[in-house]
Amino acid sequence: MSHLTSTEIAGRIEDLYGAPLADLEAHAQDQPPGMLSALLGMHHDLALAERSIDFHRDHLAQLIHPQRQIGRHEVSHLLDGSRRLAEAVAVRDVQAKSVAAVLQSLARVPAPAPTSPAPSPPVPAPPLPAQSTAHSR
Repeated sequence: MSHLTSTEIAGRIEDLYGAPLADLEAHAQDQPPGMLSALLGMHHDLALAERSIDFHRDHLAQLIHPQRQIGRHEVSHLLDGSRRLAEAVAVRDVQAKSVAAVLQSLARVPAPAPTSPAPSPPVPAPPLPAQSTAHSR
């Protein structure tokens, strides 16, 4: 199952709001909590999970290096590192799925079209000539 990365999510947020992520983060700090702050928080959590995955994957790679002996002590570190990696992957998957679903439900609202001056009311029709009730001779 393919997941959006934090970089892809950042791009979608920027497209949705029409501004760079750094500007949106600065703007959100001055505003009451809303959709923008929620999306930025989800993006932050996704990026944190991705960094955690990288860290734990690199740590496990060091532990299983071909020139390194794996003894009883290292086994507990391998198990702990594997557990932490699995947790980070689960968090990343949940965050990516959630933020993608929210972004998919949102659409950028087009800017309102410049309003043209209101059309003037139609000119009233000229009055009809009064008809007389007298008979013609």
